[in-house]
Amino acid sequence: MMKSISFIASLVLILVSVNSNKIQAQISKSKETVKMELSNKQKAVALIESLQTGAQEPVGYINAENYKQHNLGVEDGLAGFGKVLSNAPEGGFKAKVIRAVEDGDYVFLHVEYDFFGPKAGFDVFRFEEGKIVEHWDNLSEITPPNPSGRTQFDGATKVTDLDKTEANKNVVRGFVNEVLVNGKTDNLTGFINPEKYLQHNSSIADGLDGLGEALKYFAENGLVLQYDLVHKILGEGNFVLTLSEGKFGKGDHVAYYDLFRLEDGKIVEHWDIIQNIPAKSEWKNSNGKF
Repeated sequence: MMKSISFIASLVLILVSVNSNKIQAQISKSKETVKMELSNKQKAVALIESLQTGAQEPVGYINAENYKQHNLGVEDGLAGFGKVLSNAPEGGFKAKVIRAVEDGDYVFLHVEYDFFGPKAGFDVFRFEEGKIVEHWDNLSEITPPNPSGRTQFDGATKVTDLDKTEANKNVVRGFVNEVLVNGKTDNLTGFINPEKYLQHNSSIADGLDGLGEALKYFAENGLVLQYDLVHKILGEGNFVLTLSEGKFGKGDHVAYYDLFRLEDGKIVEHWDIIQNIPAKSEWKNSNGKF
């Protein structure tokens, strides 16, 4: 009887040991899978950087069956993206991601490109089930430093204050709707910290004085700086991006992409890209700019 019990006990120990090894292997495999799984932000960055590196894998982050393109100069779907790549100049494109921000299913990137010439860009991606299904962007030529010596790319890059995301989005929502859309400039200091406000628009100096001078110049020269509609407000922590539609300069129909950085509930830094919206007859897809 004792021998039988000893044999059974030994068998149990062997089975436990085998199962334990299997479990450990499964745990290791599971950890490796988690380790290998990229965030949506990482996928978006990898896709843009693949324009320069030539890496093939990031194209797989796009949903080949359902990819909607809002760059009006690019054909819809994955085929349109492929056509852009096939027209790359000798030496390829260059793309450097400066800022990357994730908001739910959306990721937006601030990018320095050499893409048929040096350009500043904002790219916005929407994800479904880990795949990119929609893309918006605004692009402009790279300009010289502004009157305060700031470029379109320098400044803070670190995402902080994650617990303040919604509060910061509300501050920016109030600023864009009250000041830019409705022209109520009497409460600028309710939204902007005048002592810390850094400006990256190529024509405007730091501080509220710089903003005031720019508005004065537009008024005296019969130029337009008009925001009609805010389409999207996206943010993560201290960074908030708005996509708006309006008129600029001599009344051109434009898309405004404005990136704000906030501290203690006030706007302290601003980058932007303004791009003309072409006539509908020139669109290469029917999805619209927004």
